[in-house]
Amino acid sequence: MKKRVAIGFLGVSLDAGKRDKRWERWRPTVALCQQPHLPVDRLELIHDIRATSLAERIAEDIGKVSPGTEVVRHIMNLSDAWDFQEVYAALYDFARAYPFDADEEDYLVNITTGTHVAQICWFLLTEAHYVPGKLIQLSPPKFSPPKSSGAQPDVIGSHSIVDLDLSRYDAIASRFRAEAREATSFLKSGIPTRNTAFNAMIDQIERVAMRSRAPVLLTGPTGAGKSMLARRIFELKQARRQLAGSFIEVNCATLRGDHTMSALFGHVRGAFTGAQSERAGLLRAADGGLLFMDEIGELGLDEQAMILRAIEEKRFLPVGADKEALSDFQLIAGTNRDLSVDVRSGKFREDLLARLNLWTFDLPGLAARREDIEPNLDFELTRYAEKEGENITFNREARTRYLAFATAPEARWTANFRDLSASVTRMATLAPGGRINEEVVEEEIRRLQRHWRAGEREGGDQLLVDLLGEEWLAGIDRFDQVQLAEVVRICRVSSTLSAAGRALFAASRQAKASANDADRLRKYLARFELDWEAVRG
Repeated sequence: MKKRVAIGFLGVSLDAGKRDKRWERWRPTVALCQQPHLPVDRLELIHDIRATSLAERIAEDIGKVSPGTEVVRHIMNLSDAWDFQEVYAALYDFARAYPFDADEEDYLVNITTGTHVAQICWFLLTEAHYVPGKLIQLSPPKFSPPKSSGAQPDVIGSHSIVDLDLSRYDAIASRFRAEAREATSFLKSGIPTRNTAFNAMIDQIERVAMRSRAPVLLTGPTGAGKSMLARRIFELKQARRQLAGSFIEVNCATLRGDHTMSALFGHVRGAFTGAQSERAGLLRAADGGLLFMDEIGELGLDEQAMILRAIEEKRFLPVGADKEALSDFQLIAGTNRDLSVDVRSGKFREDLLARLNLWTFDLPGLAARREDIEPNLDFELTRYAEKEGENITFNREARTRYLAFATAPEARWTANFRDLSASVTRMATLAPGGRINEEVVEEEIRRLQRHWRAGEREGGDQLLVDLLGEEWLAGIDRFDQVQLAEVVRICRVSSTLSAAGRALFAASRQAKASANDADRLRKYLARFELDWEAVRG
């Protein structure tokens, strides 16, 4: 059995009493050690040095009514027991220094005695787990027998325990779960996505966004939704009153030359030729809000160093200024590059990546979330209706044909959700009578195929260069390069080796000419000294 330890202040007024009549009074500190079915093994009694005599008497009285209770006294001198800063600091120091052992002892914090300020401080410290226990509130007896009756007065009263672990309260926990579901749905723009890994990632992003102001790094291919997700995180935090400032977005790939520093950090008048007035800069505009820096890997090393200092110290030096500027913002960075590769090549600062890498979330492209194409299709139609004021729908055959094409392994979706959004916009615009038919769908499919084929050769070449290196690739026939690039692309959008094999050898499977698709694919990759793990990156 664990020992039960109670911690609390001596009640200078409530616990007072000198003569024998004190035994007829309800004294909460003594009553704490008399509660039925709640034995206290040790009482940590906090008091001012001026109340030493009273503390000694209370300890003696507890020894009489509860011999098994050890009383340990702690001197805490407060100049003003109603000063929140002083009381909290004193109790915080007490909690940090106390040798809590939650494996061997259960802790109760008595909030019956002490000022209201002390009670609030106990609550905050316990809720934040600086004190690993529960709160206990003692109550005096509701009725006392009249003195003339000769009956023994009730000096014990009752108690109630408050457990601040809110997850244990069913109604509250259910409400929290509902709010979390609403928050994750909000982050997904209300789209009922079906991809298990993506949904789990959004759940974690919601928890991080609500509990932390640390930088967040969103990685993933262009068009995967990094900008939209960053804005939704801001709107969610703003709705919960965690941010009071603005959402500031900048694509670092659009910043060039000497004006990069000025755009980000601002400048003073006369800082350079043409600087006829002061400029605040994007970091100051984001004060109190959220700054989304997309394609952060495009920044130069000098800008990276200043961004790092701005994140850590909330201060930076505008161009041409002698005085530092202040800005307290939360940073979300986005990139479609592997920044660890840029660190090794000297293009990105290792210390900045370490600061950003606390929370990194990799957003998968549309081709890796094919089960989410249908709900996103409905979302894009709704968004078109809101924008253009016209409700557009598919007929059944057209919708079936489009989804079959969109979810097939051959669908590239090179620009990810931007491709899908543009595709829906084109079909909705061309839909006769507000109804997308098979003819519109077939035309759109041909358009997408032409678009993807146009960029296929260049993209395939770079894919193989990244995978094999230029020197190794030079020894492979162009015919084999084209085939290998397609095989690698299919592998990267497939969840398993078997799934990739089924997509690549679908025709021979139907003709029953292929016995083991996975083995066949494995042997093909081995011809180029590749395996599944290498191809998947």
